[in-house]
Amino acid sequence: MAELGIHSIVIKKYRHYSSNKRVTEKDNILNQDFTASGINQKWCTDITYIHTQKDGWTYLASVMDLYSRKIIGWAYDINMSAELAIKAVKNACLNVSNPEGIVLQSDLGTQYTSDIFERFLAGKKIRHSYSRKGCPYDNACIESFHSLIKKEEIYRHVYKDSKEAYDSIFEYIESWYYHQRTHSSLDYKTPAAVHAECAA
Repeated sequence: MAELGIHSIVIKKYRHYSSNKRVTEKDNILNQDFTASGINQKWCTDITYIHTQKDGWTYLASVMDLYSRKIIGWAYDINMSAELAIKAVKNACLNVSNPEGIVLQSDLGTQYTSDIFERFLAGKKIRHSYSRKGCPYDNACIESFHSLIKKEEIYRHVYKDSKEAYDSIFEYIESWYYHQRTHSSLDYKTPAAVHAECAA
């Protein structure tokens, strides 16, 4: 590997610490059941951090369909806000004629528990499911995607500014991840292929 200039990308493993403090007023509808019989039944969403030299920390919000593993909506900004979370879900809704009844899994971050985000979901009649406090496994699929994009794209580059980071993210998601990256969980098909098969 040294002779070929190849090196692994090592990421510190997440160590789960159980929490006895439960947020009883927030329902975990999904309860780690990531299976679905078709697209647009169950979605999951989260926000991850991306560093740039000029703009400092920037933020990517993604929405994944749990049947096809396709990122059906995403948004990127220099601010981590409820509006960013809403924009990602709005973009996901552009792919659906009627989002009523879809279950959307998120963590208990302030962006997702905010009144403005809750009102948006209620207006779309999307059912909000919440991860338990301190339990990323409840939202494992989107956590896995964000880990993947960091290992395969983000950690391999130093971004000058948010525009450069956005262009890189756009190319990874819209070209590579959708149309070229196969998944063992999808019988080694791409998310775009599985999504198209189900939509047909």
